[in-house]
Amino acid sequence: MQPVVIAGGGLAGSEAAWQLVRRGIPVHMFEMRPVVSSPAHRTDKLGELVCSNSLGSDRGDSAAGLLKEELRSLDSLIMKAAEAHSVPAGKALAVDRERFSQFVTDALLGNPLFTLTRREVTEIPEGPCIIASGPLTSPALASKLQALFGQDYLYFYDAVAPVIELESVDMSVAYRKDRYADDEGGDYINCPMDERQYQTFYEALIAAERAPLHDFEGKAEYFEGCMPVEVIASRGRDTLRFGPLRPVGLNDPRTGKRPYAVVQIRQDNAEATLYNLVGFQTNLRWGEQQRVFRLIPGLEHAEFVRMGVMHRNIYVDAPRCLDGCLRPRGMDSLFLAGQMTGVEGYVESTAMGAVAALGVFACLNGLPQLRWPAESAIGALLFRLQDATNPRFAPTNANMGIFPPLDEKIKSRRERHEKILSRGRLRFLQFKANNALFFSEPGKE
Repeated sequence: MQPVVIAGGGLAGSEAAWQLVRRGIPVHMFEMRPVVSSPAHRTDKLGELVCSNSLGSDRGDSAAGLLKEELRSLDSLIMKAAEAHSVPAGKALAVDRERFSQFVTDALLGNPLFTLTRREVTEIPEGPCIIASGPLTSPALASKLQALFGQDYLYFYDAVAPVIELESVDMSVAYRKDRYADDEGGDYINCPMDERQYQTFYEALIAAERAPLHDFEGKAEYFEGCMPVEVIASRGRDTLRFGPLRPVGLNDPRTGKRPYAVVQIRQDNAEATLYNLVGFQTNLRWGEQQRVFRLIPGLEHAEFVRMGVMHRNIYVDAPRCLDGCLRPRGMDSLFLAGQMTGVEGYVESTAMGAVAALGVFACLNGLPQLRWPAESAIGALLFRLQDATNPRFAPTNANMGIFPPLDEKIKSRRERHEKILSRGRLRFLQFKANNALFFSEPGKE
């Protein structure tokens, strides 16, 4: 059997390789380190953790915890390595990064179906292939991906505004209205500010602490279209009022008057449970984001499901470029995996590696592609990657807001989350049982 080519030996590539070899499929992985180094990596190990050593929450009552459960049930190599070399971190799963990556490397190199070549991939390989080259993909391969997807659909810098839960917005303060619309209602929710509120917000914003760039990200260079809100504010007191917070055409329908400034939030998912802060790309520290943005009228009790980030990150516009199996549209045997697909986080990237591997398994065995249940954590991530609601796609992680809403209305947030997670566990078990050819233990029918 022709080996499956995997470009990249990070978390997603390593997980994909593991899922394939344990199903009897040979893998030829290409990893450019140490022949060509990336600006972030420090070793030549597979599965090296570049930034934090934490894989996030391991609580069973969280979306991140459910995602880890699903990966464990898939016999994930990354989860095995994490559990073998975990370090105390409360309710999070953190690891000894050196021992973790050594475990991953040894497990793959010890499998006779696995071959590793230390060489940079500069062309998109033919045949069954998984591109898992990560957010620091080399310029040569990145240029080929840009040619494949088009200049407008491959992003090189992650500029994301915070996302909040709609139910946490105080609608006695905020109001629905589209700019210049005559009637009430609309797609945007507006948070009005008077002059005193604006001044308080402005002063807090320009004084807030920013997150430092990693060494490998170099000097911050911002495009006007995705300028951090704190950088806009630093240009002058009224810059925001003539930019993303401009109030023209947004008169408050309850008073008929125009506010001094307006923060708009916009629907971020198809279920309309999540909203993003329009124009609020930011590089503030996460704690500062919550403190400062809760000064916005109507958002005093906002629940953040993801924080704003700005960092170097190569990823595709997944809703417009990839099908539901992580293949470039119109291509049968090329798969993407990891952060490049538009997920964010170590475990999320790992999950996309597993998804891509099972997609390749289907191709090689003449099986239909899997339809992951949207109620599961992996399925919810995949469905999010297909959600074109927002005109500019932004990477996502595992959070409670990406799951489909329940059929019943439950007021208690805790009880609602418990039911969503229980439903996800059940659907994932059913999914595996209904697709036994993909999930049977190696050597067993």
